[in-house]
Amino acid sequence: MPDALSLDALPTVGDRRIALRVTADALRHVRAGHPWVFGDSIVSTSHVGATGDLAVIFDSDRKFVAIGLYDSDSPIVVRIVHVGKPVPVDRAFWAAKIEQAAVLRQPLLDAEPGDRPAYRLINGENDGLPGCVVDRYADTLVVKLYSPVWFAHLADVVGALEDSTSTRSIVLRLARTVAAGETYGFDDGDVIAGRIPDGPVLFTEGGLTFEADVRSGQKTGHFLDQRANRLRIGRLAAGRDVLDMFAATGGFSVHAAAGGATSVHSVDSSAPTLAIAERNMTHNADRSEVAACVHTTEVGDAFDVMVSLARSGTSYDIVVVDPPSFAQKRSSIDVAVRAYTRLTHLALRLVRPGGILLQASCSSRVPADLFYATVLDAADAAGRELRQMVRTGHDIDHPVTFPEGAYLKAGFWRVL
Repeated sequence: MPDALSLDALPTVGDRRIALRVTADALRHVRAGHPWVFGDSIVSTSHVGATGDLAVIFDSDRKFVAIGLYDSDSPIVVRIVHVGKPVPVDRAFWAAKIEQAAVLRQPLLDAEPGDRPAYRLINGENDGLPGCVVDRYADTLVVKLYSPVWFAHLADVVGALEDSTSTRSIVLRLARTVAAGETYGFDDGDVIAGRIPDGPVLFTEGGLTFEADVRSGQKTGHFLDQRANRLRIGRLAAGRDVLDMFAATGGFSVHAAAGGATSVHSVDSSAPTLAIAERNMTHNADRSEVAACVHTTEVGDAFDVMVSLARSGTSYDIVVVDPPSFAQKRSSIDVAVRAYTRLTHLALRLVRPGGILLQASCSSRVPADLFYATVLDAADAAGRELRQMVRTGHDIDHPVTFPEGAYLKAGFWRVL
């Protein structure tokens, strides 16, 4: 069980502040709650700032408007953390934001049996900590940073998390774009508070047991944002054959099996990830429904596997298509739309008449209207009628407070 790395060597902000003036449009957006200020919106600065400095934004009358975290190396130069009257940005400031976020999630905790829940405690910009995500797995917190501005504030944030939660340990995860961790002696997956076993952390979702590799797994160890859709699939799965494409660690697969599915076939391109899916199924083997379900896995490219299944005449009552983001940048939107179109065509070849298609998108640059229109157009071209059951978005632990914060959309359709 490794000890946590010390945060003592991290820089502190203290009085490191930089004053900014921005364009009228940017000022209007900040006052309306948008959390980003781009470089081309900055009119003047008081001096050359350093990453992590507190950026204080004033209006043309030199009145305080907002404060954010400064990053001169990013197109997003300021990430707003407060709008209104001046306040100190310290440990108590972050603790108040964490407490506010925790209150928002309480209904989710009230609905989850047991004492090992998993949920997103801090959803970045949408909870006032832009570029910082905190996921909870039982008594372990995972802090994932998407911007180096947070290293100057990490000690205060971690302290606030320890004060506000009953966590046993805190793990640091770094996005690929955040190389600054090496500057301060941190690597992706380091334990930065408390102690944690080398093995996976067990948690529950809808009363089912899963494991999360919080130190080296994808994202923070599990895809928490699809919880509500997984629970819905569990309620629909009784007596049905289910295909789980892009299965990852088997969230949809396990819920389907626990819901009484006759069989579940899990497909993913990663063999190690599918091995976790198999273990997650085993974690729940004491349930009679899971024990009775025939679970198979297949490693392969999703498009190739779906073509092969269709050619062999295989079909299912429920097909789940939950791919990764196809549009990491604006120029990739057309590529994403073509991918969604092809996935719909392939999925419809595998759904039995009267069966169910769940197709999802986590590409924030593909608006919901465009995604749903793409699926419906593809179904028309394939000669299959889709009768909408429900469209879903973000659960309460993934709140959305600005347009770019909305990324998840999913549709459940009856296929005729």
